[in-house]
Amino acid sequence: MISSQIQKLNSTKPLSSLLPKPSILSHGNPSLPIYKQQYLPKRQANFRIRAALGNAKVLSKPSTTETAVKVKATVTVKVTIGGIFSNIGLTVPLDELTEVFGKSFLLELVSSQLDPNTGLEKETIKAYAHKASQKDDEVKYETKFTVPAGFGAVGAVLVENQHHKEIFLKDIVLEGFPNGPVNVECDSWAHSKYDDSKKRIFFANKSYITSETPDGLKRLREQELEDIRGNGEGERKSHERIYDYDTYNDLGFPDISSKLARPVLGGKERPYPRRCRTGRPRTRKDPSSESKSLINYVPRDEVFSEVKQITFSAKTLKSVLNALLPSIESVFEDPKLGFPYFNAIDSLFDEGVTLPKPKNTGFLRTVLPRLVKTFREGGDELLLFDTPDMIDRDKFSWFKDEEFSRQTLAGLNPFSIQLVTEWPLTSKLDPEIYGPPESMITTELLEKEIGGIMTVEEAMKQKRIFMLDYHDLYLPYVNKVRELEGTTLYGSRTLFFLMENGTLRPLAIELTRPPSGDKPQWKQVFTPSCSDATGCWLWRLAKAHVCAHDSGYHQLVIHWLRTHCCAEPYIIAANRQLSAMHPINRLLRPHFRYTMEINGLARESLINAAGIIETTFSPGKYCMELSSVAYDKLWRFDTEALPADLIRRGMAVEDPTARHGLKLTIEDYPFANDGLVLWDAIKEWVGDYVKHYYPEASMVESDKELQAWWTEVRAKGHEDKKDEPWWPVLKTQENLVHVLTTIIWVTSGHHAAVNFGQYMYGGYFPNRPTIARTNMPTESPSDEEWKLFLKKPELSLLKCFPTQLQATKVMAVLNVLSSHSPDEEYIGEKTEPSWEENPVIKAAFEKFTGRLKELEGIIDERNTDLNLKNRTGAGVVPYELLKPFSAHGVTGKGVPNSISI
Repeated sequence: MISSQIQKLNSTKPLSSLLPKPSILSHGNPSLPIYKQQYLPKRQANFRIRAALGNAKVLSKPSTTETAVKVKATVTVKVTIGGIFSNIGLTVPLDELTEVFGKSFLLELVSSQLDPNTGLEKETIKAYAHKASQKDDEVKYETKFTVPAGFGAVGAVLVENQHHKEIFLKDIVLEGFPNGPVNVECDSWAHSKYDDSKKRIFFANKSYITSETPDGLKRLREQELEDIRGNGEGERKSHERIYDYDTYNDLGFPDISSKLARPVLGGKERPYPRRCRTGRPRTRKDPSSESKSLINYVPRDEVFSEVKQITFSAKTLKSVLNALLPSIESVFEDPKLGFPYFNAIDSLFDEGVTLPKPKNTGFLRTVLPRLVKTFREGGDELLLFDTPDMIDRDKFSWFKDEEFSRQTLAGLNPFSIQLVTEWPLTSKLDPEIYGPPESMITTELLEKEIGGIMTVEEAMKQKRIFMLDYHDLYLPYVNKVRELEGTTLYGSRTLFFLMENGTLRPLAIELTRPPSGDKPQWKQVFTPSCSDATGCWLWRLAKAHVCAHDSGYHQLVIHWLRTHCCAEPYIIAANRQLSAMHPINRLLRPHFRYTMEINGLARESLINAAGIIETTFSPGKYCMELSSVAYDKLWRFDTEALPADLIRRGMAVEDPTARHGLKLTIEDYPFANDGLVLWDAIKEWVGDYVKHYYPEASMVESDKELQAWWTEVRAKGHEDKKDEPWWPVLKTQENLVHVLTTIIWVTSGHHAAVNFGQYMYGGYFPNRPTIARTNMPTESPSDEEWKLFLKKPELSLLKCFPTQLQATKVMAVLNVLSSHSPDEEYIGEKTEPSWEENPVIKAAFEKFTGRLKELEGIIDERNTDLNLKNRTGAGVVPYELLKPFSAHGVTGKGVPNSISI
């Protein structure tokens, strides 16, 4: 078929002779070109004329008024990897013919007004756009319209892509109107009409809340949302833009092995947020689970891989997961082998790991230049890690109690430290199942560790005792996890004392194992002020277990659950219920970009059965199930706001006289101090934006799309918590500002604080081991194990740490996760086209950008103040994770707009 068409074309004059000639006009618009008959076979010429005349009938009637306006339309198309078209295939010759004949796109201008005579929508003005020029990665298509008098403002453009493949549209600009150009931001894939006959709808950049929609656009506004919602049936296709909900029923592989089956997350038994529905077939062995496919569907506009540079972090992450990790696995013959001595850990940074010669020579080195080096020309490649900044500044910092404590306030997980408000400590779990609930950390023990400075009662009154509490969350999983090979688990509590200089000092660690079979509950308290070598090494081992607990909680709850996972319902609901022209959609859009794509990749390779998380973190196959428990017991939308989160943990109290309206319990709390400045800046920007579009409170409550969005977030996206009383109600501007500020904070500041320091603090894994593989030597040890511990305690610590394979894989992944791509989009850096055209919004955004630049200076100044010992000092990594802007690479700073890695 294709070859015959090409032969017909080749039998005529050269392609250059087929370029468009004077054409039939509709309102002065080029429609289909007329070619001189001698250049085409007669049959083909007749076909062209008939087609032109046929189309002429359906186009709008020419205007005869003298006030008609001639308008030039320019469509900008982004060149994707591999060319203009998103995929190269057998249809490319046909698409080239389409280009030659000037039929790239059919554009239709839509009036914002209804016809005053009929009360119906005005007929659209149509024309085909043709390729005009190309520069770098952008191609320009142009056409001309004659817009008749009385047509009204153009409110939308309908686009029909005539190619056989989808194309990425950047924008459409209409020039020639008396009041200036009409700009239409697209940033979207236009599907081929051969995949879907429906035309794409792109609204002009002016924003409208629901009630203010121009009459001529109301039907299209509703139609666009209906198309995006879909009908909830069938398997989604890659070109579609349909947003719908489903449970996390795709994490397991039951058809491969029963060991790889995983429970469905979402529902009464295991509450969880919802993900985007893909509609894939169910597995054969488990009808409740969804099968895998080669392509993991996300709505087309959520995919970045073919538009963003190849250096984009998620592209790099795919290379690590699909190419580098298998290569690493082939290096280590024994996956259970640990590091024999600490120098072997250092060799990862000094000598690297020799990788086998890849089939595709140089691929890893090209995609991962920071990690993979050339070992020898044409031979093996070398995996060589950069020394994390923390270890580069102080090689032994990970060993120190001061650094262990400091990182609870200024490290990778500053969200877990909490004030102790009840004494004595008591578990809330069922004692019939988990044993005596009373903690073994007694008043006498604490007062001894405090050193006689004050009593526990006095310390409690002065708010001086703090805790990492992983006791009740982990304890129900201890026996389950211990049945898995190569890992162990405890419930743990770690207490700290606030010193006069504002730093924390560890007081005690309690590790607990529940009753198991005929074994009673086991628990033991370890303290740092040990007077003998054995006690000191037991303390170090206990710290390793707590660090593994904190690493797991950070990754599964603080990072994955509270940012990636809980944000996806906001995104799905916004696309389903908020029109593209809605101002709140346009406010949130930069903070939602690419999150669904990275979440899909996580379900595919990170959090799936036998994925990176399960094979390298202590809870093993129960990792995601544990995050479901955390969602059920701990997650509340109202405490996701930074001020509320600090208050909930006892780390702050409301104080109208204090800056930010809060008084911090620990004044030198770097994450909180910087985070509150960022929170206030976001809140001010959102407040200015909301009050511009909603000058009256009644407008918030009466906005149907807005209310439908927030209702769906609760009722569908977070369905398992829909009846909770703490959900905010949108009745006033203040309600809306708070909800939006919370969402933007979670997707920007919260995520940045817990993501971009992963390699800095976890790259040298003894500082933050992801797994503890052995029990404490004091818990039912054999004679041989106890003798080994006494003889060589360092070896016992190394055996507790991750294996060589686990550590190397985690380090490679953390390096990529911590890295900013060259085209990162930082908060407050780039204005959206719709904001740029509104003087009020533009000024508010510029003020927002200014406040973020002030935050940069504030952080720099704080990091030079030696009185702030939790963020500066000899060998201390300055706290910069909430500095808004950054260079690319692993920098330990920078707050992107969205969760895109």
